[in-house]
Amino acid sequence: MNARVETDEQGRKTAVDSCEEPCSIEKGMRILGGKWTGSILWHLKDGPVRFNDLARMVGGASKRMVSTRLKHLESHNLIEREVIETRPLGVEYSITPLGTTALGFLDELRDWYESLPEKAQT
Repeated sequence: MNARVETDEQGRKTAVDSCEEPCSIEKGMRILGGKWTGSILWHLKDGPVRFNDLARMVGGASKRMVSTRLKHLESHNLIEREVIETRPLGVEYSITPLGTTALGFLDELRDWYESLPEKAQT
């Protein structure tokens, strides 16, 4: 990930041996970097949650946005969707073993943010 930088005769800097685009960080951010995505995974860590309950937990996101993010996470096998045969029908989401692998650095991200000086927090 660390590219070497060389300077030419005119003083221009050029990256040498840079990572191919997109690099692993960019690819990972494409999966987890969407707004509400980390929050949704975080709320599923303690067990399955029904859609309406999850939408309420993710304050500020519309149900449509939550649904979009859930489909995205499901397409990457980070969560599972289960239809519950009740009246009315219900849908419940749970985190997969692959999804739980993201919880460690989401926890670290939370700790990092909470350690920032108040001026840096938005």
